[in-house]
Amino acid sequence: MAKIIASGKRKRAVAKAIIKEGKGKVTINKKDHKTLSMLDKLKIEEPLRIAKKVLGENNFEVTISVKGGGEKGQVEAARLALAKAISKFANSEELTKAFLAYDRNLLVADVRRKEPNKPGDSKARAKRQSSKR
Repeated sequence: MAKIIASGKRKRAVAKAIIKEGKGKVTINKKDHKTLSMLDKLKIEEPLRIAKKVLGENNFEVTISVKGGGEKGQVEAARLALAKAISKFANSEELTKAFLAYDRNLLVADVRRKEPNKPGDSKARAKRQSSKR
């Protein structure tokens, strides 16, 4: 089977996942996902565990490249790209429903972005306190 490409965004981070047949290895920016910190590793493993429960075995290899944003934003973008890629690769309605039932953000991007600054101010919301005297 040919490779499938999926992308995911979170805040300023953009991830691109390339999935192809293999033995279940996941690399993020040329590093194994197991080298991430504990919570980040668990977040990346969520779609993998759901896929394993529904499909039986993970017979794919995923390479994810992430650019921009901070550490957590990159992890969440990678998680979204991974789940989308697995969903496309497996082509299973049951798996898609399992992803959505577990966490809708596995397949649907969080569209919240940073609000632009107001003219003549360095922040988006609270104005500077002005002195009357």
